[in-house]
Amino acid sequence: MDLIQAMEVAAKGMQAQGVRMRVISENIANSSTTGQAPGENPYQRQLVTFKNIMDRQAGIKHVEVDKILKDADTDFSLKYDPDHPAANDKGYVMMPNVNSLVEMMDMREAQRSYEANLGIIDMTRSMLNRAIDLLRS
Repeated sequence: MDLIQAMEVAAKGMQAQGVRMRVISENIANSSTTGQAPGENPYQRQLVTFKNIMDRQAGIKHVEVDKILKDADTDFSLKYDPDHPAANDKGYVMMPNVNSLVEMMDMREAQRSYEANLGIIDMTRSMLNRAIDLLRS
């Protein structure tokens, strides 16, 4: 793999983590978005899945976003608020299945992956500049 290909792989990783950070931000922003009427579901957490792609022309593998899915495994929580328009007959409102702590940890992981890919690009650029300097000498 040459240096340009390394930069391409890292850039694809940054793109994928950027999408992941956007989805996590949406989850956090909607962490208290409830339904409008009784029995209506609140905001449902979203998850990002990735896939490996083989670029046969360049002979490299890189990552891309596969899907953005709804988190169907985590249940909605109930909050007692009888005055809310979406409260059921017992006064409970279904709340989103978003856990802010989990979202912040996911955001931190995405941020670190993004920064690692950015570090690869910086290092590769530095190596290319050194190679150019050597050729000039």
